[in-house]
Order: sequence, then C-alpha cells, then structure tokens
Amino acid sequence: MQSGLINGVDISSSIFNELKERIAVLKSKGVTPGLAVVLVGEDPASQVYVRMKGKKCEELGMHSLTITLPEDTSESDLLKKVDELNKDGRIHGFLIQLPLPKHINEDKVLNAMDPRKDVDGFHPFNVGKMLIGEPLFLPATPAGVQQMLLRSNVDVAGKHVVIVGRSNIVGKPMAAMLLQKGKGADATVTVVHSRTNNLEEYTRQADILIVAIGKAKFITKDMVKKGAVVIDVGTNRVDDPTSEKGSRLVGDVDFDNVREKASLITPVPGGVGPMTICLLMANTVKAAEMSL
Repeated sequence: MQSGLINGVDISSSIFNELKERIAVLKSKGVTPGLAVVLVGEDPASQVYVRMKGKKCEELGMHSLTITLPEDTSESDLLKKVDELNKDGRIHGFLIQLPLPKHINEDKVLNAMDPRKDVDGFHPFNVGKMLIGEPLFLPATPAGVQQMLLRSNVDVAGKHVVIVGRSNIVGKPMAAMLLQKGKGADATVTVVHSRTNNLEEYTRQADILIVAIGKAKFITKDMVKKGAVVIDVGTNRVDDPTSEKGSRLVGDVDFDNVREKASLITPVPGGVGPMTICLLMANTVKAAEMSL
C-alpha cells in the first residue's frame, strides 16, 4: 500500500485564488488589506519566513510592512512600536516574529497587541474566543491543517484524532479546534507529548495522526495504524552529504516508511508549511473586512 499525498501547495493555491476575489471587493471599497511584521534581531530562519510573508503580500496585492529592529531593542521601545501599529489605519493585522530576544517578555508584548489585529491568534482574548468556539482569528498552522483535512474530504467527525505535541502554537489550539461542534471538527481528541508513557499505544489508535513534536522522523511505521491519515507539521533540517546544501528538510514522521501504511499523508516540504502563510493572509483579509 502506498498512500495518497495531501499537497499543501495545491490547496494553498486554491485558497489564495479565493482571497484574491475578496481582496478585489475590499479594494473596490477603498480598502487595501495591510499586514505588518516586526522582526527583532537577525535570526536567519525568521528572516526567511518574514521575506516569504512579504512576497506573498505583494503577489496578492496587499500592503506589506516589515519592521526590522536591532537585537538590543528595549522592551519599552518594542511596546511603543506595538502601540503605533495598533493605531495605524493602514495596518489591519500584524505579528511579532517569535522568538524574541531573552531580555523581552513575550507575553507582555503579545498582550499589548489589539486583538482585532492579532492575525497570529496568540493574544489571550483570541485564544479564549477560540476555546469557546467563537473564534476571531484561528492560529495559522492549526487552521491550515484543518483546511487540508476539509479540502481533502477527510471526515473528522467521530474520528479519533491523536495529536503528538502540546505547544501553544500547534498542539493545544489544534485540539481545541477539532473538539468544537461543526464542520471540520466533532472529533474525539487525544493529546500526547514528550512525557506520555507508552506514547506509541496512543498513536496506533489514531484514525488521524497529527504530529508536531519537533523531532526528525520521530513517528515510525510501527507507530501508525494501517489506513490512518497522517499530518506532519514538523520541519527539521538534517545533514545530507548528497544534497548541494549539505542538508535537507524532513518532518517529524519517517515519511518513506510511514507512507506505506497511511491512507493519506503530508510531505515535508510541501505539506503544512505553505498552509501557514496562506491562513495568515486569510486572517489579514478577514481583519480588513472587519474594519469596514
């Protein structure tokens, strides 16, 4: 058995086409959706991600602003910048690229954001709204996973979903979203993590296995039920002497072997990754629509 692929590039392309239509309507009303990204320091991975966001804004015809601040920026100066963006009418959504330097309190900065512009969905107000099933903005990566399942005609209702990882960015919000009543949800959800005893006993029960634990090829073939749908959120760079760069990207799932057992699986790269930026753009368009 060899599984089918859930292709994040194709699905995100379809969503982008839908967004272009919504952006055209906004522009006809004199509104251009605006997204700002604040980057503190020179983390290479963050710089690449920020450039990708800016490029996608440009492709969609959105207003894009990148604010790059030095590593030694004080917490008070960053909070002033947050306040400026809260009040800027051209900016409908913005995010603070994490991680921040250690001398800055991330929670304090996130709490200072206007929840109506928090397109990452990390503000406690937005987390609470999500938890009770009345979301303003859903976190981009879990929302991307949910869209992948919906648009691949994977019926989640009544299924046992096992999520490997309990981060505030993926694991916890993913569990909350799939527990809700409604389309793309109504699942029975189990969350396992690094401290779970006999973790593989749970993963083998999963109809749908979502993995976001940050360990390369952590999920092996023997940990997956035959016919399961496997969503790999992980992105890990590993050494590869055969590659021109000397390394390559792999997920948290041993893709080549698990693919033999799964009914559907996401690749890395080209799976969940493209969906994260896609849903961030969707949140920004929604924020612009809310401003009318």
